[in-house]
Amino acid sequence: MSKLLTVFTPTYNRVNLLPRGYEALCRQGSHDFCWLIIDDGSKDKTRELVKSWLRVESLEFREDGFVGYSKDADWLHIEYVYKENGGLHTGYNKAIEKMNTEICICIDSDDYMPDDGVEICVTEWAKYRDKNVSGLVGYDYTIQGQRLGNQMEDGKITHYVRLKQDKGFSADNKLVMRVDLLKQVAPQPSFEGERNFNPIWMILKVDQIAPFVLIDKTLCIVDYQENGMAANIINQFFNSPNSFMELRILYVNLKYTSLCWKIRHYIHLVANAKMAKKSLFIKDRGVNWAVIAVMYPIGTLLYYYLKSKRTN
Repeated sequence: MSKLLTVFTPTYNRVNLLPRGYEALCRQGSHDFCWLIIDDGSKDKTRELVKSWLRVESLEFREDGFVGYSKDADWLHIEYVYKENGGLHTGYNKAIEKMNTEICICIDSDDYMPDDGVEICVTEWAKYRDKNVSGLVGYDYTIQGQRLGNQMEDGKITHYVRLKQDKGFSADNKLVMRVDLLKQVAPQPSFEGERNFNPIWMILKVDQIAPFVLIDKTLCIVDYQENGMAANIINQFFNSPNSFMELRILYVNLKYTSLCWKIRHYIHLVANAKMAKKSLFIKDRGVNWAVIAVMYPIGTLLYYYLKSKRTN
């Protein structure tokens, strides 16, 4: 099997939502992809559900899961991998370890691709694969048909972190990424007991290697869940303080960022360090102690404000 694209789906107890994503993949016009499901320790019937989609004669069991071909789309190769629960970023780590295609796209378990989604990935990547870019940035649309974020300039090559500084740019969009570059920066570090380390850490690491191409096209339909990672961000700050501190250290070190960006994240770095009960005298990490000293009072106020808003 030689495919261009891996569609990977990290999932945890989403047996009720996965069929929608599966059905969308079966409808794809382009077949130049495989589906990799990373089960992050689900306690529902996810394993049994995925197994029921596969032709019995194609099933091949492995130590960490199984592979096979779909009953409903005989060209669709599906790999199911089970791992202990560790949070979304560990699902990314496992997926990157397993992938052997040229490019990949993450479609969350509560989301799905439009019927031409894979075709767009394949066609657009063919235009830009020789441009020394990290991948493509396309749109997320809600199930109500609303585009998230401003319209992007089709074909523009820019660094993803520049987009994140644009007030009209949505944090929620869909990236197609080179697997070889992800393998260079992975694995994303983990901290014991912390499950809310956003995989944006790896994306921004890749972005420092090469920019992305913006495409004026829809790659994913999103359906936010109340218990998803996007919910309850303040609780996540306190439940995974070392992870957020690590993310802020990356943010203040990134190239292609403004002074306002750095100041904002230095303030958050102070607050995250207080949550983690860690010293801010960080050696050899590119952190400017003079800036921390200036931002310390504001960061301390932010910490107490966030603490007052915490709900668990």
